[in-house]
Amino acid sequence: MATIYDIAKEARVGIGTVSRVFNNHPSVSDDTKKRVLRVANRLKYQPHPYARGLARKRTNSILAFIPFFSTFFFVEVLRGVQAGLHDLEFDLILYGVNHPDHVENSLKRNALRGRGDGLLFCSMRIPDDSEKEYLPENVPVVLIDTVHPSFDSFYIDNKQGAVAATRHLISLGHKNIGILLANLESYPARQRLEGFRTAMKESGLPVREEWVRRSSSPYLDGFNRETGYSLMKEFLGKKNQMPTAIFVSSDIQAAGALSAIEEAGLNCPGDVALVGFDDIELAGHMGLSTMRQPMFQMGSMAAARLVERMKDPLLEPKQTLFVPELIVRKSSGVTIG
Repeated sequence: MATIYDIAKEARVGIGTVSRVFNNHPSVSDDTKKRVLRVANRLKYQPHPYARGLARKRTNSILAFIPFFSTFFFVEVLRGVQAGLHDLEFDLILYGVNHPDHVENSLKRNALRGRGDGLLFCSMRIPDDSEKEYLPENVPVVLIDTVHPSFDSFYIDNKQGAVAATRHLISLGHKNIGILLANLESYPARQRLEGFRTAMKESGLPVREEWVRRSSSPYLDGFNRETGYSLMKEFLGKKNQMPTAIFVSSDIQAAGALSAIEEAGLNCPGDVALVGFDDIELAGHMGLSTMRQPMFQMGSMAAARLVERMKDPLLEPKQTLFVPELIVRKSSGVTIG
């Protein structure tokens, strides 16, 4: 791969001159500029975005803050982000945040040091004072899977998705319904619990608190297979007092729950019906009924909006709400008597 040293040697100029050519500095004569560009074209040289950004006091990088131990959901979201940045010379830098207490530290270390031209914040609440204290005015912010009135937000209606999932189980005749949750430090988890309670209340069904199982994971969200497996084992430990149906707050947790059910020699949906949330690719292979959310679309739209905001910082913040879609598969079973 050609470097500016190669170009400088062939064009018979200094590397400082090559740099000034690529940054369109007026001190370089037209003849010298043409000669340098001819050599660069022949050598198929492309300036690295970061190097060009330094000269313009920009990094050509976008920082994405995500819960580190979430996987499938963020794979899809980040695929969408990459699609939204297609053909643009931006590096995408990921920062994992394991706990809410670490959010402010990450912002202090990275946002204030000018490590990114824009920030994507995924599935985490921005601390109330971050807008003024931690976020520089000239760094645009876009939120994914969370919402704040001061920032562009692309998020799912988690509450209504949980309402729809629970109503589906109720429509099949289930009255004894539990919920398997992630860590309630997570905004989506809290909203899904609220939706579950709403659907049960409007149907006149009691919520048994011993059937509300939540992650005690030390990490931010608890949306993982291990949480689903361990919480389902807790349900199975009281086999004679189990619900007949469970709303699981994510598909990856449902994968763990299904493993625990199989290990116990039970059947889904015969012994216990499940509905998940997300519709990751694995859900179809598991035959899991779930609430589909547009993960890829949220990522791509958020990235495109961030680029728009970098060009025009005075754009009014907008909140884009997506409604999840019920996808019925075998795990929720059929109507019971």
